[in-house]
Amino acid sequence: MAGNGLPSLGRVKLTDLIPSEGILSDSYKLSVSTLSQSFAQYSAAIIQFPASDGALLRSGLDSARLYFQQKAAYPPEELIHTNDSREWCKTSGYYADPQLWQETYDYRPGLTPTDPINGLEFPPGGLPDIFGLLGKAARDVLDAISYYLNLRSSPFTEILDNVPLRSREISSSVLSVCCHARPSFPGAQHNNLTTQDDGQLIMVPDHEHQVDKSLISVVKSDKAGFHVRDFQGRWILLDGDLGPQEAVVYPGLALYQATAGYVNPALHRTEINNMSGNIYGKCSLVFKLMPKSMTSLSCSEMRAAGHGVEAQFQLPIPVDDFMQRSHPTDQLFNRNTFPSFGYPPAHEGSMKPLMRRRKNNTRCKPLPPSKRLRLEAQRVLKERVQEIADKKGIKLRFCNLKECENHIHALDSPCANIRMEIGWPHGVPFVHPHDLPNKAKIGFLEAYEPGWTATHDMDLSLMEPAQTSQQYCN
Repeated sequence: MAGNGLPSLGRVKLTDLIPSEGILSDSYKLSVSTLSQSFAQYSAAIIQFPASDGALLRSGLDSARLYFQQKAAYPPEELIHTNDSREWCKTSGYYADPQLWQETYDYRPGLTPTDPINGLEFPPGGLPDIFGLLGKAARDVLDAISYYLNLRSSPFTEILDNVPLRSREISSSVLSVCCHARPSFPGAQHNNLTTQDDGQLIMVPDHEHQVDKSLISVVKSDKAGFHVRDFQGRWILLDGDLGPQEAVVYPGLALYQATAGYVNPALHRTEINNMSGNIYGKCSLVFKLMPKSMTSLSCSEMRAAGHGVEAQFQLPIPVDDFMQRSHPTDQLFNRNTFPSFGYPPAHEGSMKPLMRRRKNNTRCKPLPPSKRLRLEAQRVLKERVQEIADKKGIKLRFCNLKECENHIHALDSPCANIRMEIGWPHGVPFVHPHDLPNKAKIGFLEAYEPGWTATHDMDLSLMEPAQTSQQYCN
């Protein structure tokens, strides 16, 4: 299947990704197919803006270089911090992260002032126009992926910001003006610098890779060094030959969650080449299309389109909780198969994707309350046991529900081995949540998941009281 893929990163014109009323055009069909295929193989693609928009992006990068160049070598202590997931929708203005050797100016409409700060410091120029340009491009890409997945038109409108924002609304999406490795910024002491055979200095990032929690991210840089890992595990340089009106686009974790894992998020890293002759560092414009904090990520649109939704995606997740959780990438990307959504052959007129149908295709049938309780309790139990195992350096293997039903009473089972390896105390219950009566499931969640009752409104009244009583007695 990989043999039918793209030989290199997909390039599409943004004008071809704009949908129109009526019959599907050949240009839109080809662009959507190329974009989706590039996402499947490389977790990224290149979009080409019109010439006038390319001029706006270039002027934004020029303004960014001047802005960071006039910054103090040692910024105030209150402006130096690392990424705090609790403040994901409140970042605004300048801050620095010496560990990543990165400085950032976040422009967030509704929160970031556009006038000079304290009458002395001018922010980078053109940010409102660049925010609108990249935001529109990100939404067009999101709609194209939705079309490819056979979803209805604009299925994510409910979780996106209003266009335009209402009075006193603050944007969830953000435009970050970034500068990596500015020589006058004291971040070199926190990073690894290596010398090539030709004498050039290269910054090797301390963190192997990063993953955005956005729906769609768009990046435009003034220098090469942005890498993404493809589905074969290779690191691909994306911006080595970008034209002046081209930018990189890639999916994030929020889209992975909202599509039930059908669209893999991009793992990326930044490397800075030729450090010796660089006086400005590497400047980038990064737009992140984010869901609203007061909404939830659910896979209802995927179920409505007939896609199978696995157990880990069944329950809606509040966006604010999703952004504050950690998402181990080793659990997301240990896949030896081709990514989970395919692409139609070039000769086929229909755009219906050749997606792999999951065995547990639940269509639109809602889960019963007892099933939802079991899945939520199973998730919480695994997280708590995983925390203990991580501290002890133990690699876990959880059996699934079908396996567990076959050997729930057996002594030699994965569950029994887990209890023994992690040193689970004797006398403390260690059972699968699907083996608990409903009242015990509720008690388990209330004990081990703070705030569960407030955030998950399980309608237990739908269950028959007689059935509940019988399960509890058992």
